[in-house]
Amino acid sequence: MKIANQNILISGASIAGPTLAFWLAKYGFNVTVVERSKALRLGGQNLDVRDAGRTIAQMMGIEEEILAANTGEIGLQFVNKDNEVAAAFPREGANNFTSEAEILRGDLVNILYKHTKDKVKYVFGKYITGIDQQKDSVNVTFSDGETQVFDLLIAADGVRSTTRQILFAEEPKVKFTGLYNAWYTIPKAKTDTKWARWYTAVGSRVILIRPDNQGTTRASFSFLSEDKGYQNLSSKEQKAILKGKLSGAGWEADRLMEEIDKNDDVYLDGISQIHAPKWFNGRAGMIGDAAYCPTPLTGMGTTLAIVGAYLLAGELSRYEKHEDAFKAYEERMRPFVEKVQKLPPGVPWLAHPKTKFGVSVLNAVAGIVASNFVKKISKLFSGKQKESTDHGIELPDFKNN
Repeated sequence: MKIANQNILISGASIAGPTLAFWLAKYGFNVTVVERSKALRLGGQNLDVRDAGRTIAQMMGIEEEILAANTGEIGLQFVNKDNEVAAAFPREGANNFTSEAEILRGDLVNILYKHTKDKVKYVFGKYITGIDQQKDSVNVTFSDGETQVFDLLIAADGVRSTTRQILFAEEPKVKFTGLYNAWYTIPKAKTDTKWARWYTAVGSRVILIRPDNQGTTRASFSFLSEDKGYQNLSSKEQKAILKGKLSGAGWEADRLMEEIDKNDDVYLDGISQIHAPKWFNGRAGMIGDAAYCPTPLTGMGTTLAIVGAYLLAGELSRYEKHEDAFKAYEERMRPFVEKVQKLPPGVPWLAHPKTKFGVSVLNAVAGIVASNFVKKISKLFSGKQKESTDHGIELPDFKNN
């Protein structure tokens, strides 16, 4: 039987896009992935593959590779300005911040690419600039002026997706959480260990330093702020803002400030959720962060991307009409997304106290939680959802469609 809507274009070669490509190719579709960058973007911080996402990784045959690429992080420590440990959350603990499947974003991207590159066409260095939908096709214009015709188009190009803008204009809402976060890689220092170290400074600022498996260290700096559009500024302007915010924070803030000017890969963004009343428009749609970013505060962004990709590919393999597949997908996926996007009360404000007293209270409460008393309070610090067998989502077996 001939596959309906056989030629599919995916925009974005991060997590959701290649995962969708993997399953579509497995079901016999012809898949093209277009990526704005000239090569795979292998930078980025830690991700963890949890719950249903871990189950799908097993089904894809990549779980062992993910575990083998573990960052080596053994848990999270809350430290004070003198680097003294106020609380510790081991990886194996009940209130774990660190997952067994903790992996650098770039390593996961590489694994997904390796498992799809022979069955999927990848096009780097271009992006979508125009979409003209017809009854039986989608005519796509790319940044180099080339036009091509596909049966379906799926945007999987991130929280700041330009493809989403073309398809849905301002209908999807970008909900800013009141938190800015910067990420970059820095040289390893003598103070760095296999523990992630969380330091809270007055002025609603948090520094997080984490080990990796590449001989370097991953630095993260977050601060509360109203929406000032910092993500739209030039790299030079962003670096100046970050140095200003880090100034006087104490602990290893000076180290992070010094490394900012030496680093060409400082990423600063406002932590936001995407709330879209619809994910599909005709023969085009969106998945992953482009459609329903939950923010890193949930710890579930990677899992949402993987689960969404698996379910969409499965529904497209099941239904002859794309409208039926899109409807079935949304009925399965939207309740899961809405559940994951609900942030625990007080996140991110309770984890970013403004005063010295607030910092001392935070560290004291972290110590209580680390001692296994009032375990449920742990959600206030990491914002991560509790692990469960299914996290509220059913994973159908599409093999016998």
